[in-house]
Amino acid sequence: MLDVETSPAAVPSRGAQSRASQPAPVSPVIWRFMVAYFDRFLRRHLNAVRLARWGLPRCAEHPGPIVVYCNHPAWWDAATVILLAGRLFPARESYAPFDARALARYAVFRRMGAFGVDLETARGAAQFLAASRGILSRPHRMIWITAQGRFVDVRTRPLGLRPGVARLAAIAPDALFLPLALEYAFWEERGAEACAAFGTPIPAADLLALPRTGRLSRLEEALTATLDRLSADVIAREPARFVPLASGAKGIGGIYDRWRRLKALLAGRPFDPAHHPARDAESEVP
Repeated sequence: MLDVETSPAAVPSRGAQSRASQPAPVSPVIWRFMVAYFDRFLRRHLNAVRLARWGLPRCAEHPGPIVVYCNHPAWWDAATVILLAGRLFPARESYAPFDARALARYAVFRRMGAFGVDLETARGAAQFLAASRGILSRPHRMIWITAQGRFVDVRTRPLGLRPGVARLAAIAPDALFLPLALEYAFWEERGAEACAAFGTPIPAADLLALPRTGRLSRLEEALTATLDRLSADVIAREPARFVPLASGAKGIGGIYDRWRRLKALLAGRPFDPAHHPARDAESEVP
């Protein structure tokens, strides 16, 4: 997923949209299969996917489309976002811009809502805005955008969001803009923790009330505040501050954990391979 730079000259008119610029219809069967696939993938490779308790999305009653814009700290972002979309927004169709050359190699993502954007030419900005216009014309749809447009360390300030995301307010004045903070950290287990939090939603109307030059700043301020609050929870290393969306395998594995399991069996006590068994006792979000 990505965002693209835009200039006024690159903004297409409504009549300039072409069928080629629009994404393929989302296949519910393929979408559910891939959400389940990435759920298993994240469980296998990470210790947990965690959502801050204060950072659950507050947009369930919004009648229009939603634009989720997030930072871009790691390769894991796409898998994490797919899980968040599938688990937290099951009634909405999710879409995301995708490097056109990569999409040609991974065509299955087209049926998951990915649409190609040419990153090598100015034409890519027009593709992004034309596709977004069509997607956001339906109230049950949402777009997920890694708004920094490149991998950026979670501690970098300012965030440097690309201007394309701010232009979507004019395209979809009934949309809701939802900041999403992502951060990855190693705690007590061998696998990493993928941590996420949604910030305070911003109606497109609020952005349109600002001068054009102030819209991107407003979006960046909201995402920065969400990232800073999430980072405080990550630093605290307290699982109780989070709702676990997925939990992976605990322990070291291999011969060492088999030996520990045997010792527990001989001692007549249950075996839990986690480094701190009681810390992750919370139930997952269904």
